[in-house]
Amino acid sequence: MSQNPKVPSEELTIVVGAGLAGLTCAFELAEKGKPVLVLEAAPYVGGRTANWNENGMEVESGFHKFIGYYTLLPELLERAGIKLNDMLFWEKSMEARHPEAEEPGVFGLDLVRAPLKTVLGALGNNSYLTPADKASLIPFFTAGFKDYLSNPEELDEIPVKEYAERHHVTEQALERILEPLSSGIFFLPPEQYSSYAFFGLFAPGIPRLHKMRIGAFSGGMTDVMCRPLADAIERLGGTVRTSAPVRGLIAEEGAVRGVELENGERLRAAQVVVAANIRRAQKLLSEHFSSVSAFKPFFELEAMPHVTAQFELTEPLLPKDRTTFGPGTQLGSFGEQARTTFRDKAGRTSIILVDPDALVDLPEEEVWRRTVDSLKAIGLDGVDNATDYRIIRGDENFYRLAAGNEKKRPKQVTPIPGLFLAGDYTKQPFLATMEGAVISGQRAARGILKA
Repeated sequence: MSQNPKVPSEELTIVVGAGLAGLTCAFELAEKGKPVLVLEAAPYVGGRTANWNENGMEVESGFHKFIGYYTLLPELLERAGIKLNDMLFWEKSMEARHPEAEEPGVFGLDLVRAPLKTVLGALGNNSYLTPADKASLIPFFTAGFKDYLSNPEELDEIPVKEYAERHHVTEQALERILEPLSSGIFFLPPEQYSSYAFFGLFAPGIPRLHKMRIGAFSGGMTDVMCRPLADAIERLGGTVRTSAPVRGLIAEEGAVRGVELENGERLRAAQVVVAANIRRAQKLLSEHFSSVSAFKPFFELEAMPHVTAQFELTEPLLPKDRTTFGPGTQLGSFGEQARTTFRDKAGRTSIILVDPDALVDLPEEEVWRRTVDSLKAIGLDGVDNATDYRIIRGDENFYRLAAGNEKKRPKQVTPIPGLFLAGDYTKQPFLATMEGAVISGQRAARGILKA
């Protein structure tokens, strides 16, 4: 993409990282006529919402879905000229498969467009979850949303499993419903997952239940969302540079004055927004500001590994492209994508694997073997038709949504002159989501505009 804009350094903002948070911040500044330069280490934009070619196979950074109750992300995309309905396929139901269940549970998602299916899904599926199991969840959710509002710090200290046991959730309800909604979305098992994070993912959607639906992307997220957003930034006069890794910050007299690239290039700016992943952000800040007390909790915030299995088949693995959960197995959430995201493939599946701490360092062949065994355990023998697979993993992109970590998340406006942060790990109410990334980028941009 374009090179360094020819603007005075005292007017320039540099954004380190072209993930959704960094692109949001840059777009907000460019839209206000502010000179902005985005620097991305990878040869493509998108960060954790990206797709790329991995040794001949098109892959994505994970198994991602768009939640219907998002508000700021759709509004941002509209301003950037990106049409939501061209970018998404809306799902009307989701599925849960358990090795010991007589049949899968199928739950409706759209109260407005499919109200009967949604209501019947909650009342039915009794072979998957008994009426007694369902009833045991009512006091759990009632108390959880109340504590989310009134005792958030205390709630964050309690793992989901412990909170469920306090409220007498049945073992089957814990395994078949709460486990998919915790480890199926953010990898961690219920005995580690923060109760605040659990309820915090769903609480913002309560006032917007009529918007509670899930969207599958109509292509890779770099292709349909992040690259068009980067193009919009450049149309507004900003610049996005890929394959431009940042070595460190330029700090002078207690303030940040620019960045140094890995190739030795030094770029000066009035403000720098660190919108890199959590591990990279911690490293950049600790080089100059390790003794700053305000950053101490952030430096203690743990990152969480992620592991996904992605594979192509001679035919679709599932009859519908919809979000599916695999409690009781190594499968967190997954879905067939040949009719939506990867429409040029006969069959294509992406899977978030649970317990990434145990998987992240295993050989790819072993991770794949466990994936195959788990799929067969829930009746998906079609995995034998797989023709190619990739294991996509890392340990830098997510903050760990474990009990006790909420208080360690940093704010976007820092006490260091010229330094701002953006990323869903920063303090905002939508946790580790795309909406959360957008909120963080907008808050960083507002801080710069007020400076």
